[in-house]
Amino acid sequence: MPEARAPVHVDGEVVASKRIGGYRHLTLTAPGVPERFRAGNFVAVSVAGHVTRRTLWVHRVRASSAFGPTLDVVVEARGSGTAWLTAQPVGAKVAITGPLGRAFALPKEAVSCLLVGEGYAAAPLFPLAERLRERGCAVSLVVSAPDEARLLSALEARRSARSVTVLTADGSVGQRGTVGDHVDDLVRRSEADVVYAAGPSHVLRAAAGAAERVGAWSQVAVETSMPCGTGLCHGCPLPVVGEDGVDRVVRACTEGPVVRGDRVRWDDL
Repeated sequence: MPEARAPVHVDGEVVASKRIGGYRHLTLTAPGVPERFRAGNFVAVSVAGHVTRRTLWVHRVRASSAFGPTLDVVVEARGSGTAWLTAQPVGAKVAITGPLGRAFALPKEAVSCLLVGEGYAAAPLFPLAERLRERGCAVSLVVSAPDEARLLSALEARRSARSVTVLTADGSVGQRGTVGDHVDDLVRRSEADVVYAAGPSHVLRAAAGAAERVGAWSQVAVETSMPCGTGLCHGCPLPVVGEDGVDRVVRACTEGPVVRGDRVRWDDL
């Protein structure tokens, strides 16, 4: 699985901030980061008054703009750190480290791919869909959420994939239900050779299980707290089964966050 290119530590700037549904979409300059980015990488942002950083999935990379190359990230205000981030005005300076983590591995051949994401954590699937389409892969995309406000970029999804399925647990838009309710049928209908998933652990587990039941390969982008994002603090344990069949614990921010779905010890996560 490919590793991130060497990360850089830079002073970035908020050049756009937009509230969409339950999330804040930020566009950031981060000199040197967009050029090194691969789908599935993340960035770590320093937060005023906090020792630990906040790690953010990259939703989109723009190679050129009035500000040069930029990153789009999606933030949900869940605590004081993310609330601080969502409150930063255009022009605010932010310290950014990235790109970090292992990226998604891309198929060597044009195969059928199913991408399954929930909430803001579906963000890395959008640049992944672009890379897969460039390789001639048939891309089917599932975007899910508890409700419409927390559904990420459903309209954009239709420009990124051959087919799109929208799921909301409350039925406010798209089909009613969760990923767990529908994923086996979606895997079969898409005739997926590879399943990629990003979101909470229950979504990842459901997608990985559905892939395994039909003999497909899966990769999951694990959503977990990563206090430093660089592997130094060992504060993001990820229980897996190694290639040798031995149980071990790795660091989600360096050996992950993207790992094979059949290697995660879900009961211990």
